[in-house]
Amino acid sequence: MATHAPTPGATARPSVIQLAIKEKPALYAAFIPYFPEGGIFIPTGRDYRLGDDVYLLLTVMDNPQRFPIAGKVAWITPANAAGNKTQGIGVRFPSDEKAKQLRQVIEDILGPVGEAGMRPTHTL
Repeated sequence: MATHAPTPGATARPSVIQLAIKEKPALYAAFIPYFPEGGIFIPTGRDYRLGDDVYLLLTVMDNPQRFPIAGKVAWITPANAAGNKTQGIGVRFPSDEKAKQLRQVIEDILGPVGEAGMRPTHTL
């Protein structure tokens, strides 16, 4: 579950989100491999717009490292979306070394993107 903390001295954006994904099925459902840099879906009822800055502190499974990611909202699933999709946002990872490391960690856990078949995810 994502928690939101206001950024001191800033307006409502960029927001800081802490997210811990502890199970492989949840990671599969949240990972967005379709962006060249990778991305992650974050369930949230908060209003965002495409392009909003989001600072994400992400922990994945039993990896002790917490990944700080300065991403951008690139996907929005509104409330009451078709197919009972979970409301939230897709955050696109930046083109930096931390994001490359995070994508590699996620792909090491999940395996190649096509290998798992086309099971439903929070995005596509």
